[in-house]
Amino acid sequence: MDRNPSFNHKMKSKKLGFYLLLFLGIIVLWKLSVIESGIDKLQIFKEALDLHKDKLHLTEQQVLLLQQLEADKHKQLPIIYCITPTYWRYVQKAELTRISQTLKLVPNIHWIIIEDATEKSDLVRNLISESKVITTHLVAQTALFEKLKDKNPKVRRHRGVEQRNTALKWLRDNLVLGKDKGVVYFMDDDNTYSIKVFEEIAKVKRVGVWPVGLVGGLNAEVPLVDQNTGKITGYKSGWLPNRPFAIDMAGFAINLDLILAKKDANFSYQMAKGMQESEFLSYFTTKDELEPLADLCTKVYVWHTRTETPKISGTIPNIEV
Repeated sequence: MDRNPSFNHKMKSKKLGFYLLLFLGIIVLWKLSVIESGIDKLQIFKEALDLHKDKLHLTEQQVLLLQQLEADKHKQLPIIYCITPTYWRYVQKAELTRISQTLKLVPNIHWIIIEDATEKSDLVRNLISESKVITTHLVAQTALFEKLKDKNPKVRRHRGVEQRNTALKWLRDNLVLGKDKGVVYFMDDDNTYSIKVFEEIAKVKRVGVWPVGLVGGLNAEVPLVDQNTGKITGYKSGWLPNRPFAIDMAGFAINLDLILAKKDANFSYQMAKGMQESEFLSYFTTKDELEPLADLCTKVYVWHTRTETPKISGTIPNIEV
């Protein structure tokens, strides 16, 4: 005969409660495992947990869930292929360090660095290794007839042609139209970039444009936008504003699909001086089709900051700067 029915009843209730919680937990885990979309809803959940995490005393598993939600959000972003020509000079490492540390703050970056050289340098190789940014390291030497122009201060030579074309070839050789998705941005190593410019680049559907600060004698070179239609009507530029696209190299990005589809679209030594951007963009778009970003081209998120060449009177052995 059971002498303690109250105790047995309590035990049965606890077991029933445990099994009920276990069943509900399994249902929740199953639901989470089959979710492949609806990231926006999960993001709301994540933000709510973030807001109240101190009060909730989140477990390690819950923190991992938050991190997974953040990673899933990043997977929805396009890969941004940043193409950076570079060449040796005393400030090279400083310039590349600055932009590499900016890129570390941006998700879904693939950095393509092309050295103007016959072989890869240890300086660039080591910097890439330390940056932890996904990087493709290439070399392409500028044609000799272009380099000789440096000896004549009256003749302005094309810069970055060979390097940018090498990066474009790499994209076309290694990525597949219709399968690989992303946006291509020409990111010179002597500019300064806010992480906000990459948020704008991620919005590009075909060809996006925005202002660039400190260009052509102006505080900014700006695409002019009709506030009613949202269309580009012209350009505010310190040099040839009537060009088809009076836009600095740092002031536009192109959807990867267009780059892969237009295999003949390259930069050229035959282009008129200062017309590289304008001629290149003509392969992909018209002025009416441009997408004005950065709050309808009213915000500056990238600056054309050329570093002054230092006057070096001597060098310290075994010190790489």
